[in-house]
Amino acid sequence: MAWTLSTSLDDLRLPAGDFLTAEPALNTVPLTIVDRLAKDGPHAFGAGQPRFGWWREGPRKPVSGVFVQTPPFGVVLGAMSGEAAGRLAEVPAEASAEPGATAVPSVQGHTQAATAFARAWERATGGRAKVRERSRLYRLRSLARPEPAPRGSARSAVEADHAVLVTWHEAFAAESGAGRSGAGRSSADHGALVRRRTAEGLLHIWEDGGRPVSFAGVGPVLGGMSRTGPVYTPPELRRRGYASGIVAAGARHALALGAREVVLFADLANPTSNSIYQRLGYVPVHDALALDLEPEAAAG
Repeated sequence: MAWTLSTSLDDLRLPAGDFLTAEPALNTVPLTIVDRLAKDGPHAFGAGQPRFGWWREGPRKPVSGVFVQTPPFGVVLGAMSGEAAGRLAEVPAEASAEPGATAVPSVQGHTQAATAFARAWERATGGRAKVRERSRLYRLRSLARPEPAPRGSARSAVEADHAVLVTWHEAFAAESGAGRSGAGRSSADHGALVRRRTAEGLLHIWEDGGRPVSFAGVGPVLGGMSRTGPVYTPPELRRRGYASGIVAAGARHALALGAREVVLFADLANPTSNSIYQRLGYVPVHDALALDLEPEAAAG
């Protein structure tokens, strides 16, 4: 039983590609990261060198676990056992003593695996893991119409929406804490993200009376799976059904593109979003956890 590590995306995709796509919903985050790195190169998420790893229970066993890290962001765990996650925590702990080693500011993944990683990391380093977010992955079973139907309609984002979408991405990041696992995103980063996703047809807007009131990202179809997110409505425009409308429209778009599975994450601290998704026909898949990892000096 061992992890194999590499900084080469090709090294990962050869042995682990089938593992990622066999259960795309369970591996949705690493799968989408790998897709973006393949399209935009190794610095798609920052200047740091990405790291990858895959776990086998034995020399001739199939891959049964994958992680990715794109510095300055933390470790992202795919589907794996608690034992694999705990063993992985020993790798960055040992490497952290080496000059120039990649820091591990956080870990996120299925609750069991992320917890096992964090506990092993604490034992190995003397540091402290702090919960940043508890979320739940949902999978669409059968899409229901929003009730009551919100006013307005959905459309694809266009270049003229750029400024409002950048503002909404920044607001979503501030409200959700997205990016705290690394250096976060600047306004320029959000601008580049919005421009790229708009050009790819991956941002959708709900419009009421000609005014944009809500938006949702719709991920590319990977292994038959598409993940919705982020979803954001400005506070003053909430409780009008706009989020339900745009999430349902995004799901229809993903299904039209050929997705067999449409998934999304909801923050467990936000009961409103969880109830919205369930009314639309989404059912729970598993819970996930994001933890910030504080070194011993900071934790003391």
